[in-house]
Amino acid sequence: MLPKRYSRNIATISEEENQSICNKKVCVVGCGGLGGYVIEMLARLGIGHIIAVDGDVFEESNLNRQILSDVESLGIKKALAARERIKKVNPLVQVEAITKRLTAENAKQIIDNADVVVDALDSIETRLLLEAFCQELEIPLVHGAIAGWYGQVCTVLPGERTLSRFYKDKSLSGVEKKLGNPSFTPALIASMQVSEVLKLLIKRGDLLNKKILLIDLLRHEYDIIDF
Repeated sequence: MLPKRYSRNIATISEEENQSICNKKVCVVGCGGLGGYVIEMLARLGIGHIIAVDGDVFEESNLNRQILSDVESLGIKKALAARERIKKVNPLVQVEAITKRLTAENAKQIIDNADVVVDALDSIETRLLLEAFCQELEIPLVHGAIAGWYGQVCTVLPGERTLSRFYKDKSLSGVEKKLGNPSFTPALIASMQVSEVLKLLIKRGDLLNKKILLIDLLRHEYDIIDF
């Protein structure tokens, strides 16, 4: 019997589906603007095991948008803050905190055995590295990126290299530092990422694979690029 905390999930997903995700493992790489929201929503949904990966600490500039940050967490490792937050939100969820940056040397060990990996990074080079290791290990990857009023989401299944085709020059840096990031963009894009994760885990619904959804919230434009 499912805990009462999941009762409002039922009808959206079945009791059997909810029970199944309690036994799944999702690795979230990046615990900042996107990753914090992703981790929170995954835990509330009932994902049983979350790997939270981030080598950074919270800074004052994070307070405008990163849901895991507050004035008491400044200087604290983001992955550790994620683990402590989820203890309060849903103690049924196991959170493994990895307080290191993802690198070519540790990526395989970190993501191995995950059912789904979530890209909540702000580095093009690192997300392409993550895509390469997900391909090698045949793990689905859910990508998200944000900058100002804009965001994007896609799902990369084994055998696809959507991000490598989208980001032709891996040396380029993202535009988030130029455009900034408000509070609402990461919340929206993270919600879409979590919905993609859930559909992957329960094997139901249409995925954003072989395509990238581009969102312009200022003009309410939603475009899909097919690959």
